[in-house]
Amino acid sequence: MKDLFSVKERVIVITGATGILGSSMVEHFAEQGAKVVILGRNREAGTRLEREAKANGGEALFLECNVLDKESLERCYEAIMAAYGRIDVLINGAGGNQAAATVPPDKTIFDLDVDAVKQVVDLNLFGTILPTMIFVKAMVAQGGGSIINIASEAALRPLTRVAGYGVAKAAVINWTKYMCGELATKFGEGFRVNAVAPGFLLTNQNRDLLTNPDGSLTPRAETIIAHTPYKRFGEPEELLGTLQWLASDASKFVTGTLTVVDGGFDAFSI
Repeated sequence: MKDLFSVKERVIVITGATGILGSSMVEHFAEQGAKVVILGRNREAGTRLEREAKANGGEALFLECNVLDKESLERCYEAIMAAYGRIDVLINGAGGNQAAATVPPDKTIFDLDVDAVKQVVDLNLFGTILPTMIFVKAMVAQGGGSIINIASEAALRPLTRVAGYGVAKAAVINWTKYMCGELATKFGEGFRVNAVAPGFLLTNQNRDLLTNPDGSLTPRAETIIAHTPYKRFGEPEELLGTLQWLASDASKFVTGTLTVVDGGFDAFSI
């Protein structure tokens, strides 16, 4: 019987691949037999990931890339096509937040740094739109592919303080649904576009916000745990099953969807 969840020999391009979540994706898909393209700005981390994947018997290629620079993306596209000749899966993992785009407890909306919000929207939204525009060319030429956008819990339930990031990720979900129809109606049923919304995971981006120097939880983190039925933060590897499903033929009739991986946070009230 055919293994519906197999991604063996598929070319999987991951943006933002050198962060905690991206690194976990690279390691996993390389172990699954995919040809993993690691895109990111951190050359040291990217080359290390490529080296480790190859040392473990996987296939990986690191390319330095700025997802907001069309020329950079075009160079990466040409390099990928030269190396592998196709792109089967695109995971738009690049994103992030910055303190100036938030409203801390001692400030109000009148103190919001609009320029910082624009930068956060650029990174999360246009850092998804531009790679899609560039890399989907290969998918159109080959008749299909899967695009997986990384959204956020903040897109579903507006979180205190998180102003710009939540708006940007909500736009990513809308873009996902738009592209579902855009690609399928104009290029055929071989195209899938879906999004994943992780719940609260400890990453380099939010560690200082959620933990104290001694490792204990901050009041904000305690509130998050209190509103999570599983009573803990998620682990990066707990996203991998959903990503494997969306990257494989097991999700062949699934497009335009959002899968929430959050230990019940979005569903829980009191």
